[in-house]
Amino acid sequence: MALLSTIRDLHRRKGRERRGLALAEGVRLVEEMLAADATCKGFAISPTLESTPRGVQLKRRLVATGVAIEEVSDAELADVAATEHPQGVVAVYQVRTWSLDECAAVPRHPLMILGGVQDPGNVGTIARTAVAFGASGLIALPGTADLTNPKTVRGGMGALFRLPHCHADDADVLAMLARRGIAIWAMAMDGEPLTGNPPGPVALVLGNEGAGIRPELLARAARQVTIPIKRGAESLNVAVAAGIALHEVTR
Repeated sequence: MALLSTIRDLHRRKGRERRGLALAEGVRLVEEMLAADATCKGFAISPTLESTPRGVQLKRRLVATGVAIEEVSDAELADVAATEHPQGVVAVYQVRTWSLDECAAVPRHPLMILGGVQDPGNVGTIARTAVAFGASGLIALPGTADLTNPKTVRGGMGALFRLPHCHADDADVLAMLARRGIAIWAMAMDGEPLTGNPPGPVALVLGNEGAGIRPELLARAARQVTIPIKRGAESLNVAVAAGIALHEVTR
């Protein structure tokens, strides 16, 4: 079946990049995709979808879109799904693209920049938290998990259908920040305590979970900031740190 072959291909980053498509699995995530008016390209559904009233309602909405639906067995859907329990639906959608300037920070709406955050679940959670605190956007620098990875999309719980985001290299991002007068606040273990609101637009930079932020990015930071934690505690999870930092700079 053509759609199932496409879904298999979209589990690979090269497949997603070549086609400009990505996957959404599960009832809630597909509901979020529809609510965000994402461009849908196809739905694979199995009998499990109609095992709950919510699933029955979602199927009606999928039919109403007029987009091609491929009905398969539960076993066939499980074979192409990334999750253990895909809830009877996998959707293929067109990836929306944003420019760096569309992601740029404005006062009280910080930009999140991820420099080598490798775990897709953490990246998705940061995107979800960024939406909750009104961040302007999210930029993934080289070494960061793919923003269309199915695990990243699931971790975002619909955030990546709405939050402006893009992949970019260090030089282009630094040039944009300088052009727009956006200060860089780098999250570092040995920085000064993160307190207070920034006086203007700010980009919060979080680095690799183990190695931290690359030296060349740290060198361009207006401030190196940290979240004070109790003596003896090793560190915070990067997604948790992102949430605390966003709360602090937007409250």
